[in-house]
Amino acid sequence: MNKSYNVCLKDTVKTFTKRLFYALFDEEQAKDRKPYLKKTFLKILKKLSIEDGENLWEQFETQLPEVRRKLDLDAIAFECNDPASHSLEEIYLAYPGFHAISVYRLSHALYKLDIHILPRMMSEYIHGITGIDIHPGATIGESFYIDHGTGIVIGESSIIEKNVKIYQGVTLGGLQVSKDLASTKRHPTIEENVTIYANATILGGDIVIGKNSIIGANVWITQSVPEDSLVTYQTEIKIRPRKNGIRA
Repeated sequence: MNKSYNVCLKDTVKTFTKRLFYALFDEEQAKDRKPYLKKTFLKILKKLSIEDGENLWEQFETQLPEVRRKLDLDAIAFECNDPASHSLEEIYLAYPGFHAISVYRLSHALYKLDIHILPRMMSEYIHGITGIDIHPGATIGESFYIDHGTGIVIGESSIIEKNVKIYQGVTLGGLQVSKDLASTKRHPTIEENVTIYANATILGGDIVIGKNSIIGANVWITQSVPEDSLVTYQTEIKIRPRKNGIRA
């Protein structure tokens, strides 16, 4: 007989994640939802056969003010970097990149408590909504900015320092996919003040992108980049005139 799995937890975690996100930014929501959040958290952990749920909830709850502090800095980074933004309120309410970072920071706090399945379920929920795939094990510094965001992949052992900007389609991945590498650093380190433009791919646990560097669109990087570098991919594009509506 096949083993039974609690796949219905997907719906429970989806609702839990949404309400946790709402409570983080709304004091009235926080007061009203606190009993639900704790009860549901304990229920999820019990279903996942994780013990000491009360203690884990207390530890997680004490981290929420710090999570909120970091997210406020992220929101300011969005407002400062995106010329299309009109207010901070717009960032909190309408930006998928900020939504993805918010759920990442919540799931990362749980990941650091050695809770693994729940944070992964949270990250997959927000991945499905935004198209942004951030592993909860990644380490991301303050004032992180994602522009557009669709197709971004940030692997488990990635390290991103403060004031980093990333555009859509960027991959911070590993060079190899092998189970025996599970405990090793497989993903790159991005130092502070780096900008990574659309569809750049950076692979490898030993790779360091030095601070203040700019990584251009569509580049493929498997070696470290010194600080203050500009990395670009160049291809020849020809533009020719048309004659009488027919290509020359």
